[in-house]
Amino acid sequence: MPVKIRLQRHGKKGKPFYWIVAADSRVKRDGKFLEKLGTYNPTRVPAEINLDVDAAVKWLFNGAQPTDTARAILSYKGAMLKKHLLVGAQKGAFTEEEAEKKFQAWLEEKEAKIAKHQKDVDDARAKDKADRLEKEKAVNQARAAAQKAANQAVVDAAEAEKAAEAAANAPVDKVEEALQSTESIEEAAGTAPAKENSEE
Repeated sequence: MPVKIRLQRHGKKGKPFYWIVAADSRVKRDGKFLEKLGTYNPTRVPAEINLDVDAAVKWLFNGAQPTDTARAILSYKGAMLKKHLLVGAQKGAFTEEEAEKKFQAWLEEKEAKIAKHQKDVDDARAKDKADRLEKEKAVNQARAAAQKAANQAVVDAAEAEKAAEAAANAPVDKVEEALQSTESIEEAAGTAPAKENSEE
């Protein structure tokens, strides 16, 4: 029976989620499978992959052929490397303990790279969020300043209108009194020198 290691689609429309399965190649993509080896979620950044490496290596040793995408996932998680190391150990190139040590060293290095990538993504997201917040604050401040200026203009216009209305409603008698008092002051100022001259 030809066995394939392939992806079986689950999840909603537009939000795919895959199971990594070992299945008979003659069965439909989403049909029955022999064993579930892990999951793959491409919608996360970075993509979230959970894989049972030992089970995948077992199926590879039994002759299962991975599809192109499944092969990339197996390589990413180290299943292909582990199979390669175990084949070398079987041929006598090194012992199984040495193969396991090499695999663990590779795994630690890979996890460090993934952690660094995750940190870079998180930092980029935080920076983008801070930039957007600063821009939003600047827009809000500009909007508040414009609103304050508009409110002040309305207040000034209202005060000017009140002053004009008060001037228009001022009694005519007061205006005449003010004119008379002004005339009397001018006369007093004009007659004072004349009296001095007559005294001389």
